[in-house]
Amino acid sequence: MSARPEDALDWLRPDYEAIYRARADRLAKLRSDPELLTLSKLHYADNPADFINDWGMTHDPRAPERGLPSLMPFVLFPRQRAWIDWAVQRWRAGDGGGLCDKSRDMGITWLAMALSCTLCLFHRGVTIGFGSRKEELVDKVGDPHSIFFKGRTFMKHLPAEYRNGYDERRHAPHMRILFPATDSAITGEGGDNIGRGGRASIYFVDEAAFLERPKMIDASLSATTNCRIDMSSVNGSANSFAERRRKAGTSVFTFHYRDDPRKDAEWVRKKKASLDDVVFASEYDINYSASVEGIIIPAAWVEAAIDAHVKLGIKPTGAKRGALDVADAGVDKNAFGVQHGIVFQHVESWRGTADLDIYHTVQRAFMVADTFGLEGFKYDADGLGASVRGDARKVNEDREAATPRGGAVRTKLVEPYRGSGGVFMPEQLVPGTERTAQDYFENFKAQAWHTTKEKFKLTYRVINGMVKDYNPSDIISIASTCPELDQLKLELSQPTWVPSKTGKWMVEKAPDGTLSPNLADTVVMLNAPMAGPIVINADALALFARR
Repeated sequence: MSARPEDALDWLRPDYEAIYRARADRLAKLRSDPELLTLSKLHYADNPADFINDWGMTHDPRAPERGLPSLMPFVLFPRQRAWIDWAVQRWRAGDGGGLCDKSRDMGITWLAMALSCTLCLFHRGVTIGFGSRKEELVDKVGDPHSIFFKGRTFMKHLPAEYRNGYDERRHAPHMRILFPATDSAITGEGGDNIGRGGRASIYFVDEAAFLERPKMIDASLSATTNCRIDMSSVNGSANSFAERRRKAGTSVFTFHYRDDPRKDAEWVRKKKASLDDVVFASEYDINYSASVEGIIIPAAWVEAAIDAHVKLGIKPTGAKRGALDVADAGVDKNAFGVQHGIVFQHVESWRGTADLDIYHTVQRAFMVADTFGLEGFKYDADGLGASVRGDARKVNEDREAATPRGGAVRTKLVEPYRGSGGVFMPEQLVPGTERTAQDYFENFKAQAWHTTKEKFKLTYRVINGMVKDYNPSDIISIASTCPELDQLKLELSQPTWVPSKTGKWMVEKAPDGTLSPNLADTVVMLNAPMAGPIVINADALALFARR
């Protein structure tokens, strides 16, 4: 495949001349060969992202401030293509739709409207709905911020060959865009009327976290469409959008500002300088807990830790360690984290089996440990995790039995972590207080979260130049390549601290009905002041000694 001008686009200083030339050449070929035009329409019907990228235009009234035209080609970057594929998959599956949480200023509404126009142009009988908290946000004549302005702009600038008879004067009345060649339509609704306008193939709810009466709208949309897609920046954790985000089985697409090549480090610096940490965390870092009181690890601290070792020029050294957090067969997931020195580099999660077979969870943990060359791992020994010790002994025995004579035995040492247990070094004063650890913390879990908090806090201060003299062993870094990074970031900033009945520091890991932060728990287990009361599996140790 030959290179396209879009591939060489400088996103920070875009020059669209080559793209316009390529579009003109492409259109000339289509007009000279009717069969080629027909084939292109068949292709675009199944590949809407290609149509938007090849012919779409977008509008940004702020662009002239940066020396750019307000009207420009709709060139898609990879994450936008991924979103289109996700949305189309949700539509074809008809399984209820999904949810897209996003940073502000990502252009997701433009993307949704461009996709909707494309589907209506090339598919017969499609009806797509758009709703927002106020009618004027959906459609207001001449307002570039309204949703339908975006649709009309997209249609207006398509080549006539693809508009298929569409005429804005006849086919774009208030709150509607009609497609005469396919009998398809895009309709709009606002406020409490969302979902009351009839059936829809897809229904996009824009800024869904800010609806005034979301439960009423939830009821209406449940009978309106099989594909509801909520799109929103976040607005705390106590709303219908956040509840749906937490609900097991919800298909979630996260659109973070890091996914946008137009937003570089300088953009981030300027934006952070103009906003306080809470606003930036909520509106740009997609942190549902940013405005919640008592957050143990603020989102800004977590963000500072992303690739902190790279920013500070620190090479990861030291032991590689693992941690297993065991979940039941419900909505929570098992999680296994891996850390090399100060760098948390990997986390993965999986659902428990229906029969609560912890043995299979331990087997998978052993395989992950093998992958990363770990000699063992910690495990949460409270609750269901208590059986890990016995299951680990059995896995070790099975592995030893399966090892050929003279071969390397792949046994693992497992070490219990008991958050419910007593604190480490109980008589030691807690820094910054005049209280001992046993007087300050409710249990070892509280002490472990507090210790991890202090690492994130120091990292934030070092990254932002507030601290110059520090011990690198006292900070923490999270690799940007870490799987499930977005979910991990959310979970790290979810738990809050509350005073116990006796006034001690206690952790509330799942406030407001949120799910247990299992990914974040592995980070805490690996950064606790110690592994908890150490009771090493004697049987595993004996096997280990024979290696």
